Amino acid sequence: MLRGVVLATILVLLAVTLVPTLRSYLRQQGEIDALNEGVGQQRAQVAELQKEQARWDDEAYVMQQARERLKFVKVGEKSYTVIDGKPSAKALPGVAKAPAASSDHPWYGQLWESVRVADSGPAATSGSATPGK
Repeated sequence: MLRGVVLATILVLLAVTLVPTLRSYLRQQGEIDALNEGVGQQRAQVAELQKEQARWDDEAYVMQQARERLKFVKVGEKSYTVIDGKPSAKALPGVAKAPAASSDHPWYGQLWESVRVADSGPAATSGSATPGK
């Protein structure tokens, strides 16, 4: 009987000392796995940024970006910019036409109308609906 009590006491002491250590070890392993995953994502991001940097080393790419982003032109070329051009409905597929804003509805009614139009998609009618329907 005394041997059983001594053995049980030793097992309890081992459990008390090993359980927090084991819990700490498992938590740290989880943190290490999460950090390794983050490192992998950052390496992928670095590789992507290095590819972009390599593109900027190409003179043709730099010229293309200058033309598109900054509207640069070569000597002798003419650049045209349309200021008040209205794109046709065909140029904007999938865009719902919102009804003209009217001030006779309160702000929450106008907000609800914009949500309703956005939800209905490109098949939305241009007529105004009553808020709350």
